[in-house]
Amino acid sequence: MNTHPFDSILSRRGMMGNVFSGLAGIGLASLMQRDLGAAPAGWQPGLGTTHFKPRAKRVLQIFCPGAASHIDLWDYKPELIKRSGQPMPGEENLLTFQGKNGALMRPPWDFAPAGKSGKMISTLLPNMARHVDDIAFIHSMQSKTNTHGPGCVFMNTGHVQEGFPSAGAWLSYALGSENDNLPTYVALPDLRGEPPNGKANWSNGYLPARHQAIVMAAHQDIRNLAQPKDISMPEEKASRDYLRLLNERHAAANPGDSSLLARMAAYELAARMQVSAPEVSDLKSEPQHIHQLYGTDSNNKLKAAYAKNCLLSRRLLERGVRYVNLYCASRASGVDGLLNWDAHRTLKDDYERHCPIFDQPTAALLTDLKQRGLLEDTLVLWTTEFGRQPTHQANTTGRDHNPDAFTTWMMGAGVKPGSYGATDEFGRRAVENVTNVWEFYSTVLQILGFDFDRLSFYYNGLDRKLTDVHGRVIKELLA
Repeated sequence: MNTHPFDSILSRRGMMGNVFSGLAGIGLASLMQRDLGAAPAGWQPGLGTTHFKPRAKRVLQIFCPGAASHIDLWDYKPELIKRSGQPMPGEENLLTFQGKNGALMRPPWDFAPAGKSGKMISTLLPNMARHVDDIAFIHSMQSKTNTHGPGCVFMNTGHVQEGFPSAGAWLSYALGSENDNLPTYVALPDLRGEPPNGKANWSNGYLPARHQAIVMAAHQDIRNLAQPKDISMPEEKASRDYLRLLNERHAAANPGDSSLLARMAAYELAARMQVSAPEVSDLKSEPQHIHQLYGTDSNNKLKAAYAKNCLLSRRLLERGVRYVNLYCASRASGVDGLLNWDAHRTLKDDYERHCPIFDQPTAALLTDLKQRGLLEDTLVLWTTEFGRQPTHQANTTGRDHNPDAFTTWMMGAGVKPGSYGATDEFGRRAVENVTNVWEFYSTVLQILGFDFDRLSFYYNGLDRKLTDVHGRVIKELLA
C-alpha cells in the first residue's frame, strides 16, 4: 500500500511529536529573545523589557506587619511630647478599633537628629539612623481599612479583598526572570510565622499561577530538594523526561490552563534549583565580618533569624531575583504585640522587643547593598499596613489602630531622599500631600520603567491593574 509523504505528519503520533517540538521551539524563542534583548513590535510582558528606561530593575520590600507606629519611629511630633497627658483637642471622646481612647501619649523614647539632614528619628533605631540621608520618607500615607489582614493585603496588592495579584507578582509578570535557576519572586516570612492573611500577601491573584512568590527562609530548608540516595542520575533524568512528555501532552490538550503550565514551570525550576538553591542559601560561605555586620550570631534567636533572612535577601537580589518580600514579625497572637508590631497594651515593652530585632539587620542589609553597588539599580521599600493613634487606649499604655496616617519609605535607584507629606501636630491624620497605596505603587512602577496606567492584564471583562482605577506618580520622590 502506498503512503502519502504527509501521512506521518498527519498521524496522531506525528501530530503529537510536532506539537512537542513546537512547544519547545516557542520556549527556546522566548529565552533567546530575552537573552538577546530583542523585543517584538510593541511592548510584551515577561521579556525583560519596559515601557521606558528604568531606574531600577529589582525590588526589596521590607514589611513590618502589625502596624508599626509612625509617631514612635519615624514621624517626630514635638507638640505630642509637649501636650502628653492632655485630651486630644476636638476628639476628647475618641472611639477607635478597640474602643475608647485616653489622653495624648508621648513616645516612651526620645527622638534625635540623624545624618547631615538632621532628620529626627527614634533613638530606638540607632543603626537605621545612619541611613536617613538616603531615604525618601512618606509621612502622609492613608489606608482604607483599620483591620490587620485586609490592611496587609491592601498594602501589598492595592485591594482590601484577597484574590488580587501582589506587587511582586505584577513585576514578575511584567519583567520575567533574570535568572532561570532561581525564582523571579521570593517571599521570606519571619521565624515567628506568616503575616496576617498569610499567602494572600504574595499571591498571583488572576495573573498566571507561575507569578506567585516562592516561599524561602534561612530558618527552613526547602523541602524535597535533594535527590533521594537510592535513585541514580540516569533514572532521575528519565523520570523528568517522561513527566515532561506527559505534561506537554496534557498541556496540548488543555490550552490556556495557566495552573498546569505553572506546575510544569515549577517542576522544571525545582530541578534547576537543586543546584542553585543550596548555593544561594549557603550563608556559611559569607565571611565572618558580614555575619557580624548583620548580627546573625546574636544570642537573641529572633534577631539572628531575621538577620539571616536579611543576608539571604541580599544573596537573592544579587543573583537576579526580581522581587524580594522580607517580613519582620508575623500575624497577631493571643497577646497583642508579642509576635508583631500591634502594640495595643504595652507599647514600651513591645517595641523594646521588636526594634532590636529590626534595627541592626535591616541597617546592615542597606549598608551591604550600598557598598556592593546594588542600590544603584535596586529599589528598597519599607511598608506596614497602617499607623497608630497619638492617644493611649483607655486603661492601657498602648496605642490603637490609625488608618488615617502612617509612614512608609523608599530608598535606592531613582529615589530622591527627604520627606514628603506631613501629618497634623499630633500625628493623628495626614494633612499635607495626602497619599495612598495606589500612588505609592504608581511611583514604584515608574521607577521600574512602567506606566502604571498601561501595565494591565485582561481578566473577567476588565483590564485589571495594580493601581485599580486610581494612581498618580509622586514626582517629588523621583531623583
